[in-house]
Amino acid sequence: MSSPPLKIQSLLQAILVVTIWATSWVMIKIGLEEIPPFTFAGMRYFLAFLVLLPLAFRKQNLSEIRRFSRLDWTNLAMLGLFYYTINQGAVYAALAHLPAVSVSLVLSFTSIFTAWIAGRSLGERLSSLQWAGLVLNLLGAFLYFFPVKIPTSQIIGLLFAFAAMIGNSFGTVLGRKANTEGQASPLTITIISMGIGSVALLGWGLSTESWPRFTQQSLIFLLVMVLVNTAFAFYLWNKALKGLQATEASIINNTLIFQIALLAWVFLGEGLSGLDIAGITLAFIGALIVQLPNRRSGISPASKAR
Repeated sequence: MSSPPLKIQSLLQAILVVTIWATSWVMIKIGLEEIPPFTFAGMRYFLAFLVLLPLAFRKQNLSEIRRFSRLDWTNLAMLGLFYYTINQGAVYAALAHLPAVSVSLVLSFTSIFTAWIAGRSLGERLSSLQWAGLVLNLLGAFLYFFPVKIPTSQIIGLLFAFAAMIGNSFGTVLGRKANTEGQASPLTITIISMGIGSVALLGWGLSTESWPRFTQQSLIFLLVMVLVNTAFAFYLWNKALKGLQATEASIINNTLIFQIALLAWVFLGEGLSGLDIAGITLAFIGALIVQLPNRRSGISPASKAR
């Protein structure tokens, strides 16, 4: 158990990180007006990887990397491809077609799909309470999108959002497996997986999209997201997790959907109706319940590296 001062410090750090991540969605939506989605995402995470790369040459981290087996490299490559190439690439593509709140709500389904994957691959089973959480999550999404009238132009955005959700789910399970079964630190795992995933994502973007025309605004957004929203935030999040239980971290992490909604309303003009707010709230509560510790397995689905 962590001491009270460490607990408070970790809580404040985690809240700060999630708030930083919420601002990313606003900057992405604005930046997408000038930078194509896959190139944008690829540049962000590849540059963040370069910022973090010197840390990989520290004695402890370098020793961990040298002990990697072929299977370890394969698992980290899969983690990088699912969590960064597929998940982050699809998130940016979805935001090019959908409101930020809609994309974040679809991503709340991650807990449902992750629970199913964990049950199949890690032998974890949901409790009755967690199944009730899944129902609430789905009901919240239904209320948000009700009445279901999706313009044709937004269908491709929804497809990308669901692709991001699937990539995030597989990345969650792979990341959790790497952090619980391997001997490498979260920092080493983050650096290696981000490097592999970002190179693939940037390569895909540069080969399929036109070269962006950067403005001062887009360059500032890109720089802030690289240094603050990615490199610094990932480091601070891993540090905060040392003083938090998995459920506490998941509660703070799940507030992202409300913060995105607020920032999108203020900066992007994305308004919400009463039914929309009710749907988001139910989806939040459902996702939170799903991530509660399962007494039968003794493990929380949220106990993973982000």
